[in-house]
Amino acid sequence: MIEIRHLETLRALREHGSLSGAAAQLGFTASALSHQLLTLEERLGAELFLRKTRPVQFTRAGKRLLELAERVLPLVGEAERDISRLSGRLAGRLHIAIECHSCYQWLMPTLDRYRQDWPEVELDLTAGFNFDALPALRRGELDLVVTSDPEDSREIIYHPLFRHEAVFAVGRAHRLAGHRRILPEDLRGETLVTYPVERSRLDVFRAFLEPAGVEPAEVRTAELTVMILQLVASGRGVAMLPNWALTELGGSDAVVGIPVGPERKYGTLYAAVRRENNDAPYIQDFLAMAREVSFQTLEGISPATA
Repeated sequence: MIEIRHLETLRALREHGSLSGAAAQLGFTASALSHQLLTLEERLGAELFLRKTRPVQFTRAGKRLLELAERVLPLVGEAERDISRLSGRLAGRLHIAIECHSCYQWLMPTLDRYRQDWPEVELDLTAGFNFDALPALRRGELDLVVTSDPEDSREIIYHPLFRHEAVFAVGRAHRLAGHRRILPEDLRGETLVTYPVERSRLDVFRAFLEPAGVEPAEVRTAELTVMILQLVASGRGVAMLPNWALTELGGSDAVVGIPVGPERKYGTLYAAVRRENNDAPYIQDFLAMAREVSFQTLEGISPATA
């Protein structure tokens, strides 16, 4: 009566707090997921969660099934990996490159968990900041690339991980701290802090300043997100970052995030893999684990659809 898919649905519903968010993660429409849960509730004769609440509130029956999901789903995942080992489908390589400087916040705990579950997979990580990672993926030098800039290619499949908002990080005492939006002209005369990446690969120039014909007074770089935030906090510049990155200063309130205007700017982070490797169990498990850890670790992100 209770199926694995039901437990996965309830877990996703708890993680995202809404039917739409859970549906996006699981690849269903919200109406299809709602129908699945209604059918289950009819079979069980019990309501599992309260509709019209946000985030979703679970009933005692729903919480009991969530407890079951916590015990059963890890065992199912372990069994699937064991079967992959027995069938000889386990051996593989997962060489990852990231084109996202702030991704270490969720990627490192993902890799820690992944190593425990897939010790036989050859795992490596490099930062694709100083070379073109996607061509290296097509050539077979890499197996997965974390990127926010998908390119049209029949050889590569892009799996959306999550959606986030880009904000300008400014110091609490900065003249822009009280603005409701940051417009391109607001950056005239300002020092812009960026990662040490070619200008053509930085959204703050490509999609924000250059279309408006605006140049900052100065550009300085820092390799680590926490270094950028320290510079911003001390009033030595401003920076455009994903909203989750602002938490890297811990509980500090020295930096505020202001939406990018005139319209808020959102982006999606993708995991790119070669089509020929897409169905490998160790690839699919990494993708699922990356999404799960991201939503456990980061604030202000939302599910993304392809």
